[in-house]
Amino acid sequence: RETAQQASSNAVAELAGLEERKRGAEASFARIDRMYADLGRRVVQLEQQLAAASAEQQQRSEENASLADQQQQLTELREQATAETARWTEEARQLRASLLASEQELKTLRAETDALRENRSSHAAQAAKLAADLEHLEAACVSDLSVEAAELRAQQDIARLEDEALAAEDEACRELKGKLEAMGPVNMMALDEYKEAAERHGFLETQRKDLLDSIENTQATIKEIDTISLEKFNEAFARINENFAATFSRLFNGGHAMMRLTDEENISESGIDIIASPPGKKLQNVLLLSGGEKALTALSLLVGIFLYQPSPFCVLDEVDAPLDETNVGRLAEMLKNMAKETQFVVVTHSKRMMTAMDLIYGVTMQEPGVSKLVSVHMGGHLHAHSHRATA
Repeated sequence: RETAQQASSNAVAELAGLEERKRGAEASFARIDRMYADLGRRVVQLEQQLAAASAEQQQRSEENASLADQQQQLTELREQATAETARWTEEARQLRASLLASEQELKTLRAETDALRENRSSHAAQAAKLAADLEHLEAACVSDLSVEAAELRAQQDIARLEDEALAAEDEACRELKGKLEAMGPVNMMALDEYKEAAERHGFLETQRKDLLDSIENTQATIKEIDTISLEKFNEAFARINENFAATFSRLFNGGHAMMRLTDEENISESGIDIIASPPGKKLQNVLLLSGGEKALTALSLLVGIFLYQPSPFCVLDEVDAPLDETNVGRLAEMLKNMAKETQFVVVTHSKRMMTAMDLIYGVTMQEPGVSKLVSVHMGGHLHAHSHRATA
């Protein structure tokens, strides 16, 4: 019996071992079946990819052939365009030469026309002068001799033939009479008028000297003011530029920004360009930034100017409207640091900004048409006004 029991125990142990080997073999067989199935699917996928690659290769070959045809056509078109360009260039050169010749001829004709106009003007002026002289002579004949000029013309040759000496004396008499008339009547007040004119001249010379001195002093003052203004501007520009760069880096959590003069040779007439580089971007003009970046850059510049010449109070009306939550948080943190020296009054709808405030005023409409003011004191120097209306 003991031998049988021992044999039975050995048989049970061997059976357990065989069953364990069977389970292991079944698990290995199942794993091999799964691997075989996976390999089959992989083969199908590879065959599909191979078919797709063959189709794509054929399509690329057809596209290469089409592109070669297009390249040939474009080469022919380029040769035609080059030939037409050369022809048009030659025609343009000929037209320019013709235009230059026409302009030269036109210039010559204009010069000749101007010369003729000047000659005509000169002749017209000379004719007018001769007509005036003739009219004066006719009037002198009537006033001096009481004889018409036409009658004297008729008698001129006869008088010269009869007595030329009489004509010479008459001419001398006319000359003397003309000189006497040219002198005019004797002015008895000339000496008094001279003294008055001399006094007036001295007064005007004094006034002129005073004006020249005033102009010189004014120009010196203007030069001094320009020099001082330039120094103040350079100092303010440098300080504000430093504040702007520091504030920009703080609000953007990195990056660089600067102000640059458009004309450094003429500072008084120069404009100012704002160059900004948010983190991860290269330096570029502020006009190329996004809306939020523009708003944050403008805030950086305003804060930089404010830091250069701060005031006890500062009112900000919804400056955080175009900003996201992260940038609003940075702005709130910066205002909180600046609130040690300045009291800020901020109008905002941002909850993130309200959480940084020390005293909050809210306007609400619990009843239609009736507004109510609600305030919450949280301590500190930042005040926020939140406007909320209900329909």
